[in-house]
Amino acid sequence: MTVTHPLLVPIRELHRKLRSLVLAACRERTTEELAAVADDGDGDTIFAIDKIGEELLVRELAETAGAHGGIVLVAEGISGGKLSLPLGQSAASCRYRIIVDPIDGTRGLMYQKRPAWILTGVAPNLGDATSLSDIEFSVQTEIPLIKQNLSDELWAERGKGAFAERLNLSTGERTALAMRPSRANGIEQGYAMIARFFPGARDELAAVDDAIVHRLLGPSPQGKAHCFEDQYPSTGGQLYELMVGHDRFVADLRPLLSNVLRSRGLPLGLCCHPYDICTALIAEELGVIVRNPMGGPISYTLDVELDVSWAGYANAQLARRIEPIMQEVLLERGLAEVQTGGQLA
Repeated sequence: MTVTHPLLVPIRELHRKLRSLVLAACRERTTEELAAVADDGDGDTIFAIDKIGEELLVRELAETAGAHGGIVLVAEGISGGKLSLPLGQSAASCRYRIIVDPIDGTRGLMYQKRPAWILTGVAPNLGDATSLSDIEFSVQTEIPLIKQNLSDELWAERGKGAFAERLNLSTGERTALAMRPSRANGIEQGYAMIARFFPGARDELAAVDDAIVHRLLGPSPQGKAHCFEDQYPSTGGQLYELMVGHDRFVADLRPLLSNVLRSRGLPLGLCCHPYDICTALIAEELGVIVRNPMGGPISYTLDVELDVSWAGYANAQLARRIEPIMQEVLLERGLAEVQTGGQLA
């Protein structure tokens, strides 16, 4: 079975152009230039590197939209968070609603620490109620470090499987990439973690992490490690690590900490948003289980401001083992009843 979605070719081409544009900027500009704050309003901080592809994104989708029945573009950096294309077409008459993160993993890329990702999810336009659960087609493209000559491109259509290619940027050669999530039935000696990127309540997240591991594996043997963690501050990157078999479990619980932070006189900080996890479909088509921490779907509406909590398990057996224990820990610590995005997180 192959992907036949009508937007496959134009979106993959858009991703390639965005990748080239951002890579050129990384080669030509200093880290300080790329890290300059362009906008620090109510949403995520927008750095200079984030602004690079905005004009290209809108222009390319505007050129594509007319031939495909119209597009409602949902993306950060757009006034109001959404834009109907072609310009002048009403949102209600558009065929698709597309959510895009032009650079997921901005800071890691600007400091040339880790690759970033271009993320796109395509759903039928069901109005403002259109959600992550409605996404029917996704594309995820790696923006590699400038010292790296390989870039992975992933895509999937619901019910038709997931596909990937690895591009050699030096030669232009493309090869099929087999993505194989881990088939392990436990986390022993593997990578499994709770995301805790930023200060504020990392102690609480670490306590949840330790409790889950302890209940799964018991106390660590003297002088040995039970399992490992890898804090990759990119949701697209975290999904990729699950898809290719590097990680077995990852959960991002940041939105659940609002009450803990409030009790400390602190606001809830930066969290995952719908555009960060709009390519979860690719992982799901590979057999990765992606759910909210309490076991339901990640059915947040396609919005640029909602705070998203999620958990990913490399396979169903891992989900059956880990999910009940995580839920038990969250309930014990009073973290399971926090509402996010209009649903129980």
